[in-house]
Amino acid sequence: MKSIIAEELVKTYDKGTVRALDNLNLDVEEGTVLGVLGPNGAGKTTTVRILSTLLRPDSGRATVAGIDVIENPEKVREVIGLSGQYAAVDEILTGYDNLVMFGQLYHLGKKNSILRANELLERFGLTDAAKRPIKTYSGGMRRRLDLAASLIVKPKILFLDEPTTGLDPRGRQDMWSVIEELVKDGVTLLLTTQYLEEADQLADEIAVIDTGKVIARGTSDALKKQVGGERLEVVVESTHIEKTLEIVTAISGIKPSLDEGLRQISAPVSTGTAALLDVLKALDAAGIHALDVGLKRPSLDDVFLSLTGHSAESNSEPRMEESK
Repeated sequence: MKSIIAEELVKTYDKGTVRALDNLNLDVEEGTVLGVLGPNGAGKTTTVRILSTLLRPDSGRATVAGIDVIENPEKVREVIGLSGQYAAVDEILTGYDNLVMFGQLYHLGKKNSILRANELLERFGLTDAAKRPIKTYSGGMRRRLDLAASLIVKPKILFLDEPTTGLDPRGRQDMWSVIEELVKDGVTLLLTTQYLEEADQLADEIAVIDTGKVIARGTSDALKKQVGGERLEVVVESTHIEKTLEIVTAISGIKPSLDEGLRQISAPVSTGTAALLDVLKALDAAGIHALDVGLKRPSLDDVFLSLTGHSAESNSEPRMEESK
């Protein structure tokens, strides 16, 4: 069963001159994690805002938990949680007061709001900081509290828009652990990110978005296979580059690429470690000492560059304000 379905979504800004979504199609199977991967400006945040009822598309349709997001936005909000790129908590209030406030905004009542706040503070490791103002929290603590707030009503479906943006590596790992726990509880999750390792770590499937449309989709391994097999990489002294290019060409059968600054020669190979042994023998026979040699499996970074022609950090998405 599909928990999230988006069909032919279009959204433009600046009187139609900026096309944030271009007939985007997307779906998420119940109980799974879909990682939406793309650079800034690709349309990730616009997609989340439409699916979470914060923004109306120009055209197309979308359902969440079988509910039309345009026709019945109030019903959609009853079954979803949303955590955006920036913590939506009140810095003056304490962590505890923020969660109680969110509970009351969701009409849980004071008693249930207090119970749920305490439960979430413990779950997210924030009990010791519960009575401190948010302005004293670290970036990672704020993001955890923001995520806790999105879970006040125990949503079936959760939208996380770049949940680890701005966090240091430790904070990112902590957030990943929290997200993995949510998935174990059966929450359906749509996660947007520009961090390739994040999508690799958390997602059952990955949809690559660029210029407002999905340009590829599959598991991490399936996407990596689209790029091809392993690459042979050899680093040598500048005086040996020309001869090494000849050797690598003979072994790969394909003209290798050369990074002159790194003195690195690389080419795709289909024979794995056999190609590695062959290049070492050929270099030795030619009297060339390799400074570094190895095989590299394709990464999601390679996939992204192959599909889009640019890195996952470029441009900036238009401000997601509804046209008046």
